[in-house]
This record gives sequence, structure tokens and C-alpha cells, in this order.
Amino acid sequence: MISTCDESHVGDQNETYLDDYGPFGKVKGMEHLGVCRSVASVISAESTSARISLPGVMDSEGRVDESRLRMHVFKNGGVSPEERGQVWRFLFGMYPCSSTALERPLLLEQMAVRYRLMKGKWQQLLPGAVRVRLNGTDAELLAAVKYFDQRQDREQNRQQFQSDEVRERISFLELQAQVLFERVTFDLEELQEAIRIIDKDVPRTDRDLPYYRNEGLGNLLVLRDILITYAAFHPEVSYAQGMNDLCSRFLEVLDSEVDTYWSFSCYMEKFSKDFCADGLYRKMELEAALLKELDHQLHAHLVTESLDRLTFCHRWLLLGFQREFEHSDALRLFEIFSCDHLELISQQVDRARYQERLARKQSLEDESMKEAHTVNADFTFELFMCATILLEHRAALLSCKNEVQLIQFTSSLQGKLDLNSTLKKAEEHFYDYCKRSSWDYLSGRCRMAKRKEDHFFYHLRNLFS
Repeated sequence: MISTCDESHVGDQNETYLDDYGPFGKVKGMEHLGVCRSVASVISAESTSARISLPGVMDSEGRVDESRLRMHVFKNGGVSPEERGQVWRFLFGMYPCSSTALERPLLLEQMAVRYRLMKGKWQQLLPGAVRVRLNGTDAELLAAVKYFDQRQDREQNRQQFQSDEVRERISFLELQAQVLFERVTFDLEELQEAIRIIDKDVPRTDRDLPYYRNEGLGNLLVLRDILITYAAFHPEVSYAQGMNDLCSRFLEVLDSEVDTYWSFSCYMEKFSKDFCADGLYRKMELEAALLKELDHQLHAHLVTESLDRLTFCHRWLLLGFQREFEHSDALRLFEIFSCDHLELISQQVDRARYQERLARKQSLEDESMKEAHTVNADFTFELFMCATILLEHRAALLSCKNEVQLIQFTSSLQGKLDLNSTLKKAEEHFYDYCKRSSWDYLSGRCRMAKRKEDHFFYHLRNLFS
């Protein structure tokens, strides 16, 4: 929906608390599609009752069928911008898929209270870090502080009009959170170093996006608070460059500070290892192994030129090809990756192979067969996407002789790749890989299947249709 930017309406989204809202037609978080916008809200109350209109995904009480949701996202190449905010809240685990529309308001209250206490804890210990340091040369950042402060004032005014019932419930939730976090301690030196890096990275995060223009500049400071709070309460991960880009993606889509923090935290539970050296090396090893499976000659060339570590692919994988595709396509790709569809496919491939084995009803004595190779579930779909890009630019890579030429090659791809074409080819590569990792059906041994529906390839094709 295109924003009218009526100044009389600014702040209305923050005036409603969880107990006092009625039905909403759209989940908050999509206003950034318009020509201007305001600073993100603290919470998105309407997300607790917003419906997901995808066929068969949400029941009458608001529960989500997670398997259908993930399958829909993959098979349809993502979701519409209007659905994206609400879908991500379930896809990334902010809301349990088993939760109902009646349960989610209390869940959101609890998350909001906990986040506020977590942020307040580091701010109390490091009062000098509450506000970003300004050097006076960035006029837009100065404006961002003004817009951010205005949002803070609106939030404080809103809290003054809470009912006694709401105040009592929040007081109880605060007591619970205080007990939960009272023993949490910080390494202040490490946290201050993380804040120093965050303050360097945040001001240059996605400044070209409409979401961070005009009053939306204040979202840079919302992003800053989220990242510092995450670093403070996850010292084993803290902060690393690249997290700002990932977190910005969540903030843009969810348009809520609390929702973004918890969704980002859930995402990082699974992928924080990618920001550590061991995780980086492991992913590059897997990519090299997959490339060797798909194109032995190209892999051999990279080995010969000592370029087989594929470190130039790390940024692609870490940020989900954020710069290689147009921005809206990069958002679609991110949710496609997050479906874990390849892992689901691998399980279904195993079931299809088992059904085929039953249908054949023959023993190894009747017909000699090659030993089956299982599908490597570590070859995630993002690795196939990366390999597809490499294979599509095979000639350019074969001409690369050193790291400098590789960097020039990767830079030349930014913003120029076609998502739909790349997705289709990546699926084809995975389909071919599944065939090679299974029995040698190409020899015609699958002809004994009695019905088309028992045929292994029939099952496998269905997974991609």
C-alpha cells in the first residue's frame, strides 16, 4: 500500500496496545513499499491476529502448517510483499507455528518486555553507548537521531495511557524477565569493541533503500540497538561484519524493533557458525566438493590455479547473494533458502527410493545393482545456487589465473543476475545430482516398475512440480 505520508497520522501505529486492537487487513511492515515512511514501531501488535492467505497454510484458529508453508514458499519462488512480514514471523520462528491467534498477543507482550529489559541492561552499564557518536559530518545521521528520538517520545506517551490491567500484567512479565536475566554478566571490554564496530557499520547499511530515506533514517538507530542487544546477550557470537546487512533485511520486512530482534535471534541460532572461521571453512569445503561433483574440469582448473578454496563465494553465501540480485529478488531468495527445502527434498527422495524398491519386489540375486549413494544433506540449496552461478560463468572462471581476477569477476556480477533463471537451473542441478546419487536407473533397470506412480523418477519430478 502506498503511503500518503499524512503528518497527522504519523505515530498512530504505535498508539494501540495489544489488548485494544481490532481486525487489521494487512500486517504492519509493508509500508516501506511506498514513497516515504516513518521509523519502525517498537512492536507490531496487529501481527498477532493477521491472517496468512496462502492456501491450506493457516487454520481457523490461526495455527500454521509449517510443512505447507515451507513448501509453498519454495515452489512459488517466495511470497508476495503483502504476505512477507507475517510469513517471516513464522518461517524464522518468532511465533511458534502451533500458536493460535488468541495466544500470540501474550507471547508478543512477553517478547517485548524481555527485549526492553535486555536493552536496558546494557544501556545501564554503558550509558555512554546509549547514543551513537556523531562526528558532525553526516547530516543524514544527525537527522536520524532526531527521528529516532521522536519515536522514543511517542512510545513513552503511549505507555502513559495503558490501562491498569495492562500495567499489572506487564509488571508481572517484567518480574519474570528480571529473574531470567539477573545473573547475566557482560564482558564490557568485548561489548564496547562490538559497539565500536557496529557504529562503523550501521551508518553505511543499505542507505540507498527507500526504507532508510527521509524519516526512515531513524531506522538506522533502531538497527543499532538491535545489534548491540544481540551482541550483549550472545557473547559467544557477539558481532561480526555482515550481521548488519542480515538484520537490516529483517527490520525492513518486519518494520518492528521487537519482532526483528527475536526473528534475527532465531535465524542466528542456526547460522551464527557461518560468522566464525570454522563455519566459513566448512561451507567453502562443501561448495568445492559440490562443484567437483557437478563440473570436475572447472574444479580441477581452480585447484591448479590454487583458487579452489572459493573464498570469493563466502560473501555470496553469508549474505544470501544480497548484492548479486535486485533487492526485491534478494528478499525472495532469502526466504527460499530459509525453507530448508533441500533437506525436506532429501528425505522425500529417500522415501521415493524406498517405495521404488518395494514396487520392484526383486532381490539383489535377480539383478545386480550398483551400491546406492545417499544424497548429501549438507549440500544445501544455497550451495547449488552458488555452484549454478559458477557454472553459468564457466568460461570467465576458466580464464581466471589469480585472486585479483576472481575479485574482478565477482564484482562484475553485482545486481546483474536473473533470479528466476538461476533458480530453475539450480533445481535442475539438484535433480541431476539426486539421480547420480541414486541407483543407475539410466541403464533401464527401473522399467520393471508396475505403475507410473511407483517409478522413482515420477516421485522425484513431483517434488519439483
